[in-house]
Amino acid sequence: MCGRFSFAPELKIVNEHYGITVNNSEIKPNYNCAPTQLLPVISNDAPGMLSHYRWGLVPFWAKDQSIGNKLINSRAETITEKASFKTSFKRRRCLVPADAFYEWRKVAGAKKKIPYRIFLNNQPLFSMAGIWDQWKNPDGDTIRSFSIITTTPNELVAEIHNRMPVILAKGAEKLWLESNNERELLDLLRPFPAKLMDAYRISELVNSPGNNSVEVMREVGG
Repeated sequence: MCGRFSFAPELKIVNEHYGITVNNSEIKPNYNCAPTQLLPVISNDAPGMLSHYRWGLVPFWAKDQSIGNKLINSRAETITEKASFKTSFKRRRCLVPADAFYEWRKVAGAKKKIPYRIFLNNQPLFSMAGIWDQWKNPDGDTIRSFSIITTTPNELVAEIHNRMPVILAKGAEKLWLESNNERELLDLLRPFPAKLMDAYRISELVNSPGNNSVEVMREVGG
């Protein structure tokens, strides 16, 4: 799964990567992006701007918002079959900007899992493939939310965890937002090349979403 990531690049990098114009009032560095937070996305509904959606997909047919807590990720292998995801996959897709994601590795005999920061070694910003939906609460307010698509891990991530987010190559981002060809879209849902990625161990500060500073992503020994 992908249950935590960071999005704290320089503003110039964000604007150049996506060909948009955002300012400091629209995005703040977030070193510990967590489920239920309002986070930046670029949707096929508004591809020329940065929007903020709630992490944890709440389908349009949901009875209440709490279902989103269980739908922070959607599996690439079943995304065209699951009722919670298949309509969004066809009609409502988004890019989820990040500069790294976090995963925890199990260690035999240890009580705690070890957290790692995983990132691309050749670019400071990337997009994870996402889907989104909108839901109206009892007060009539519209809530837009998203889920990050996951796939099988590449060789690097497999040493840490058994799933990884779908990371889109820069040239595939527009295709993800605009294509109506299901086969073409499914072909994008594959592991990102391990040779273009790197990882290192970080402290347990990341375990609490309340910790949101650059210290979360610092490398630690061991």
